[in-house]
Amino acid sequence: MLRSWLAKLLARSQPVAPLSPGGPFCAIGDIHGRFDLLTRLLTKLEPELQVICVGDYVDRGEHSAEVLRFLQAHPEITCLMGNHEQMLLSFLDDPKAAGPRWLRYGGLQTLASFGVAGVSDTSQGTDLEKACEALTVAMGEDLITWLRRLPLSWQSGNIFVTHAGCDPAVPVDEQSASHLLWGHPEFFKMPLQDRNWVLHGHTIVDAPSAEAGRISIDTGAFATGRLTAAVVKGQAVEFLQA
Repeated sequence: MLRSWLAKLLARSQPVAPLSPGGPFCAIGDIHGRFDLLTRLLTKLEPELQVICVGDYVDRGEHSAEVLRFLQAHPEITCLMGNHEQMLLSFLDDPKAAGPRWLRYGGLQTLASFGVAGVSDTSQGTDLEKACEALTVAMGEDLITWLRRLPLSWQSGNIFVTHAGCDPAVPVDEQSASHLLWGHPEFFKMPLQDRNWVLHGHTIVDAPSAEAGRISIDTGAFATGRLTAAVVKGQAVEFLQA
């Protein structure tokens, strides 16, 4: 408790460090099954840029299967794990326990994109197990293994890229998986104690921004039709949208 309080006090007293990436790169926000927006956005990027996707490729949008298969087929794109990928994997591991929650948060659209029918957001028990079996076959072992191996973060210089944010009182290399995937209640209230910037998705914003040590790029593509990328070069951030 004392450590956390001291970290907050020290962080608030320090100016935000300037952006200092190890090289130019681009990060793409939460895709959520919008394969059309992803492919359109990629055509706007300079071909030599390192591309990072911050997670949440599935659910809510209608084309999760296409998004996953495309990303798996392009290993030059670095893909991070999002909380929706975690929910999908939890469903595959324990459909009865994890299924109801996942279906409420967009899993029905993912199932449909893989051709799996016969369930609703109120399905239980055996129906969930049958859907899990069908999804496992439709996805295939290679794609499921690829999903399980997605990293939780990527870093370039003092820019830490992850899905949801982090605990700002803890160094980025000591973060819990839960905070990286689901966020932390203090994340938007104070800068990181080690003066890194955090580039993230997960929390929908009206417009992307780069301020106070955070670069926020989830513009709710599944609902708004706006998928955002942040292009980071030196101390500058440019936002592109499709």
